[in-house]
Amino acid sequence: MELRQLRYFVCVVEEGGFTRAAARLHLAQPGLSAQIRQLEKEVGQSLLDRSGRSVTLTEVGRAVLPHARAALAAADAVRQTVDAYTGLLRGRVTLGLVSGATGHAFDIAALLSDFHDAHPSVEVALTEDTTERMQAALLAGELDIAVLGTAEETPPPGAAFQMLIDVPLVAAVAPGDPLLDRVDRVDGASVPLADLRDRPLICLPRGTGVRAALERGCAQAGFRPRVTFEAAAPHVLVQLAARGLGVAVLPAGEDESTLDGQLRTLRIVRPEMRARIALAWQATGPSSPAARALLDRLREAFPKPSGP
Repeated sequence: MELRQLRYFVCVVEEGGFTRAAARLHLAQPGLSAQIRQLEKEVGQSLLDRSGRSVTLTEVGRAVLPHARAALAAADAVRQTVDAYTGLLRGRVTLGLVSGATGHAFDIAALLSDFHDAHPSVEVALTEDTTERMQAALLAGELDIAVLGTAEETPPPGAAFQMLIDVPLVAAVAPGDPLLDRVDRVDGASVPLADLRDRPLICLPRGTGVRAALERGCAQAGFRPRVTFEAAAPHVLVQLAARGLGVAVLPAGEDESTLDGQLRTLRIVRPEMRARIALAWQATGPSSPAARALLDRLREAFPKPSGP
């Protein structure tokens, strides 16, 4: 049994199949399959069930997986101890980014480029996903760091947050929309959430912080939102609303440059709902020096929370 075989096994599990695992490992798929079969021969049991459309763990595989991860972590700790004496930072960091969260405030490409220049031996794996799945992956140790949307002000047990964005949700409507006739007469820029009852809404998909905030607010107001269009990018929500396909619900200040007089935004009140983007990591901190270094860089580079 070799460490590389354990690494291959864990990679296949994490990627959900041989094709994606082979691409991640930069191996030919037949060679990867052969190494996994050799590992199964060494332990005398099948670790992966290949009978379905996707590769899944057998009962023995589920029992072996945590030990395989522990063995790899121990080997990494040996390398990290040696690196600490030589001043070299290396390893692999997994960073999750919620879809649609980049915007002008999150120039992740420039940040990762600078980090790579400083630490060329560190591999950063960047993935996009929903907040719900990334939060679960973070707590399970499958992600080191995540930038995610959240409806909560505080992190769940086991996680830590640095809030980056905290702004109210607004309704973006096309000129002439009946909603403009019902705005608050005091400030002329807000509308009660109840006025969105039965209106076709355009919002981010389920699993995002904005969608969770909308559904929670509507539940408080006594109705379920009628979301007729979904898009992962806020600027697409704006484009759909400009075509008169519904009321776009999005964070205040998002894609204002694309409005260009096509839409008017109204702050949603009673109740007010907030859009929050947080930098998240495990409460105990990332396990590897490379992940800790990237987290420190992100905490310094990302903007301070913006609020009302």
